[in-house]
Amino acid sequence: MGEAVPETRPVRAATARARRRVDAESVLRRFGGRHGCGVAILRAPGIYAADRLPVERLKRGDPVLARQDDVFTNHIHADDLARLAGLALFRAGSGRVFNACDDSALRMGDYFDQVADALNLPRPPRVERSEAVGRLSPMTLSFMSESRRILNARVKRELRVRLRYPTITDGLRHLRER
Repeated sequence: MGEAVPETRPVRAATARARRRVDAESVLRRFGGRHGCGVAILRAPGIYAADRLPVERLKRGDPVLARQDDVFTNHIHADDLARLAGLALFRAGSGRVFNACDDSALRMGDYFDQVADALNLPRPPRVERSEAVGRLSPMTLSFMSESRRILNARVKRELRVRLRYPTITDGLRHLRER
């Protein structure tokens, strides 16, 4: 649990959502090959910004997993993702895959705690996985079935980017300062 994942690791799509993403990547690569255009893939995990935070979930008091059951989660600020997309147009080699994420190595519960603290909302309750099954949606549970720490060295090296918000802490601090 919490395996470090570079772009070079073969994909192991375990959920229907992940299989759809892998299929979309294949479709795009075939399109590029058929039409002679370069295609670069940006694998973006949880995208956040001021208007893309789990505010309603926190206000409802939806639980997160207890520490012993918790999973790693990966994020990128929307502004950094937009910059990566622009840089990929000019700097990415055709067919390259990039993990478009920040440097955070957070468990999901810690992410929700940081967002709650930044917005002066109550932290979510922690529950065991067995209790979460009866309290959370199937989509939310599917996010909790995967645990990886996605590595972003290729983005930094090949796209030569320095993230404006290298961690969730940096992104949330910026939101508080606005």
